[in-house]
This record gives sequence, C-alpha cells and structure tokens, in this order.
Amino acid sequence: MRTVLVTGPGGAGRTTAAAATALAAAREGRRVLLLTADRGPAPEAVLGTALPAPGPGGGALWGPPVEAAPGLHAARIATGEHFQDRARDLQDRGAPLFDLLGASPLDPEELTELPGAEPLALLTALRAAHEERAWDLLVADMPPLHATVRLLGLPEQLRRYLRRLLPAERQAARALRPMLAQLAGVPMPAQRLYETAERLEAELAAVQDVLEADGTTVRLVAEPGPLAVGELRLARAALALQGCRVDALVANRLLPGATGDAAPGDPWLASLAAEQLAAHKVLHEEFLVDGVTVCELPHLGRGPRGPHDLAELAGRARSTTIGVAAGAGQGGSGPAGGFGVIPGGGLTDELDGWNGTGAAGEPAVEDRLATDGVLLWRLPLPGAARDELDLLRRGDELIVGVGPFRRVLPLPSALRRCTVSGAGLRDGALCVRFTPDPGLWPRPS
Repeated sequence: MRTVLVTGPGGAGRTTAAAATALAAAREGRRVLLLTADRGPAPEAVLGTALPAPGPGGGALWGPPVEAAPGLHAARIATGEHFQDRARDLQDRGAPLFDLLGASPLDPEELTELPGAEPLALLTALRAAHEERAWDLLVADMPPLHATVRLLGLPEQLRRYLRRLLPAERQAARALRPMLAQLAGVPMPAQRLYETAERLEAELAAVQDVLEADGTTVRLVAEPGPLAVGELRLARAALALQGCRVDALVANRLLPGATGDAAPGDPWLASLAAEQLAAHKVLHEEFLVDGVTVCELPHLGRGPRGPHDLAELAGRARSTTIGVAAGAGQGGSGPAGGFGVIPGGGLTDELDGWNGTGAAGEPAVEDRLATDGVLLWRLPLPGAARDELDLLRRGDELIVGVGPFRRVLPLPSALRRCTVSGAGLRDGALCVRFTPDPGLWPRPS
C-alpha cells in the first residue's frame, strides 16, 4: 500500500491538497482512504460530506469511513477516544504501582484529552490502516509542517528512550524482583509494567516500519511567498535528516499571472501575483533539481467547498498523483533504511548497520583511506544552510541538528574506531570526515 503524508505551513491548504490527491487517485480506479485528524470544519467542507464519530463502545480509531466519491473513503481520527482508551489501559496495568504510592486512579469521566494526544493517535491510525490491507493508497492529512517533522521522528526517539531507560539488563532485575522486594520491605513494580514497555516498543517499531517503508512519501503544500521559501527549505532539510522522502511540492492557490501567464490588470492583484511568481520560480528550480515533482493548483477565487470545487482541483493534481499512487520512485530516493558504500576498502560488512535514509539519496560512506587517509560520510540535506547545522560526536553516536530539529544516528563499527576530523556542507549534503584512531584501527599484517 502506498502512503502519502500531506503537510505544509499552517493555512497553506493541506486538507484541500490531501483531498484532491485522494480523489485524483480514486478516479484512476484505486481504493483510497483519506484520514484526517483535523477536528475543524475544513475536511467536511472540502469533501462536501459529514465525517461521523466512532460508534458507542470505544476502541475504534476512526468513525465509519464515508464514501466521498467512487473509490474514495474518508474518516476522521478519533483522537479523544484513543487517548481515553490508552489512559484506561495504562491505569489498569499500573494499578499495583498506584497502590504502592497510595495514589487514586482517575475515573473515566476525569480522563480529559491532554496536549500531545493527537500525534500518538495519528501514528497509531497510520499503522492500523496498513494492517487492514483494504486500500491501495492511504492519504493522511497531517498537522502543520514543523509539527509533522517532529511527529515523524517520534517513534525512533521514543524507542531510543526506552532502550536507555529499560536496557536489556532489566531482564536480570525482573528475575531478582522477589528478593529485592524482601530487602526493601515493599512490593516491586508488577510484571505487567515491564510487559507494557515491551508492548510499547513493539508498537513503535511497527509505526516506524510504516514511516520508513518504500511506499511512504511526504507531499509538501505551500502558497508561494517569501516566508514559504525559507520555511520549506528548513523543513525539507529536516525531513531528509529524519529519513523521509518528499515526492512532490504542491504550489497552492496560485493567482492569475503567478505561473508566467498574462498578469492581471488590477495593480493590487498584479503585485500579489508577481510576489507569488518570484517565490514559485525559486521553489520550482530548487525542487526540480533534485527530481521532486512540482504540482500547481490555482486559486479558485473562493475557499474550496464541496465535490465540484474538489473535482476541479483533482484534475490539476492528476498527473502528479498517478505516479505517486502507482509507486513510482520520485525525489531521487532509495530504499528506506539503506546505506550505500562506495567501494574502496572492503568495509561494506562493517557499514551495513547504519540505519538512515535521506530524501535526495541514500547516505553513503566513501572510502578514501588510500588517498586521503579518511572515511567520508555524506548525509543529503537539501535546502540546509550552514548556519543551521549542528554536529556532535557522542560516544558511538552522531547527533546531527538542522535548525531546531535533531536526530541521533548510531555509527557503524568502522566509524566508531575513528575520530571526526572535519565537516562541511557541499552540494546539499553534510560531509563528515572520519580519521582512523591508531589505537583502535587494525594494523595491516
């Protein structure tokens, strides 16, 4: 199943572009599910149909999917219900610990949804839709751009936290729990708490598999303008850092004259169109150079409402959507989780453990030991600026930052035996030089 995650700056028309993408694919004969976590009126206004809530009884991640058009079903994610279900489950599993602390569990009526519940519900819904295996294409109407970037890196981050807080040695602690309870004079946490952590690790791994799958891509939506150019550059580099592939840029709400055609006669409107045209030209050139498709959606002169307006936009999105829905590779991306090695020193086996993929190509280590005495690591970061980059070596990990976004990358064994001797940004890629540590590097016989 293909998955297209649609996001963009706030107010750029993400929901409209997601619905147009879904409708265009459905018109090609594909079974499409459009999921949205937006609890405002926009999804229903664009689709021209109501999106019901889950039925009584709880447990459902979304309400019954509504057929908005032949082949296109849409549903709204039940964020509040998902939070309440997980909170009740956590309370049940943690009851012995609450008793130990003398705490009183919350009543069902007190379980009010907290900030941060929406991202977890959305991630769970993406995994559940894949497990259903009932659709050819899943289109997700994601949160605003920067929130989506953080969301896509969340499963990997949480799994790392779990490994640090509950390492493999916890198995020994579980075996010693009865003795520790006697020594401490109080009961130790129940077995179910450890089982909960293990279950959470498995759920996060399943979500991460969906996000890193070959068929999962990100589609950016923006209304061209001076602010959008800078925001898209930063977000595009951050998406590459997280291993997310961008398949297309949707330039939305283009005014007459913003694509190079005749400028409008009204001076006020012509000024806005000229500003859009300048920004659109910059974005067009920057994205096309990396093979990312650019789709243009016109301004309808009104807010899109109902099937008629959606059908007009879907016709414009058709050429882009067909390739994505069919699984055509775009954006110069390679297999998720892959790591390319340019031959030269026979280090392929030691570098296979790297886990990371950039949006404009796979990270690769180039063996320059024979010529320059270094291993050169390249991480594609299209759109990144030098003053936005941070790099920190921490033990066997490399912490890379792009603006406010961070990712911790474990080093393969060959690079762990090296020291970082320099780094630079070249041709849209972060290049880090690793020099072998004489005390750790194997000596030639």
